[in-house]
Parts: sequence; C-alpha cells; structure tokens
Amino acid sequence: MYGIVNKAIEDLVKANFGEKKWADIRERSGVEEDFFISNEPYDDTITFKLVGAASEELNIPVEIVLQLFGEWWILKTGKEKYGGLMEAGGKNLREFLINLPVFHNRIMLLYPKLTPPEFKVTNAAENSIYVHYFSKRHGLQEFVRGLLSGLGKMYQTDVLVELLESRENGKDHEIFKVSW
Repeated sequence: MYGIVNKAIEDLVKANFGEKKWADIRERSGVEEDFFISNEPYDDTITFKLVGAASEELNIPVEIVLQLFGEWWILKTGKEKYGGLMEAGGKNLREFLINLPVFHNRIMLLYPKLTPPEFKVTNAAENSIYVHYFSKRHGLQEFVRGLLSGLGKMYQTDVLVELLESRENGKDHEIFKVSW
C-alpha cells in the first residue's frame, strides 16, 4: 500500500489518542520507518502490523480499528488529499456510490503503482444499493464498511451498512447493502 495509507493511520491515532500512543503503537508493531512518504509504495504487511498493534495498544478489536480508519479515510484523508475528486463523485450519497466503480481509475493517475480494489454496484434503489468489493487483499472488509459509513457522514446521511456476503464464507468477494 502507498505511504499515504500508513500516514493516515498515524494521523488517526495521533488526533484521537496522542503522540505517545502512536509511539507505543509503532514500537509494538515493529515497524521501523520514522515517517511515511505518501506517494511511495510500502509492503502491505506494514499496514497490517500497524492495525494489529493499534488494536492491542488501544484494547479494541481489529475490526473496530479498521472501521474507524475507513471513516477517517473518507472524512479526513479523502477530503484533504482528494477533495476535488471526492466532490466530483456525486452530489449525494447515492450518486457517489453509483460512480464508485470509476473512482479508482482517477486515483491511479496519481499513484501509478496502485493495486486498487474494484467496486461494482447492483440493486440500486431509491434508498439502498449493493456495493460489491473485489480485492487481492484479504482482511479489509471492515475497512470498507468504515468507508461506506464515512461516505454517509460526508453526505450527512444516516446509513446502515450490512455485510451480505463475504470471502470468509466462501464467496469470491464481499457484498455490502448500504441503506439510507
């Protein structure tokens, strides 16, 4: 993953738990990098080590860390780093989700070595939509749940995010139902 991902985890922890807690998490994780360069690729194991250490150090389940990080990614990192792209995604939650499948195509212009997930949408109704998440990376479904929840907050829309299918249950991708 790119450094911007690890930097966002650092920012989330520092903003909510302080510099000392971040230092403790970094030490527990065994990650030796003093700082992350946003547009440099890093091994995925670094990100997973940071999330695992955050879970242990903060005494909250990994799933919750990933959900919090997903919301942070939308509300802080996304708005600050990709504000124009986020705004161009749609004028409301439904429009953004319908446009989600092409979002990473634009991001790949900024990060050419990116291995992005793929999103597809189905069952688009007036107050709900199914979001299909495909990725070579396993273990990030709760991050995606957090992203979807964060999009609801970004559009000031109460959402319910339900996981309907998962690779953990033998499927080839995750399917989330987002209702508002």
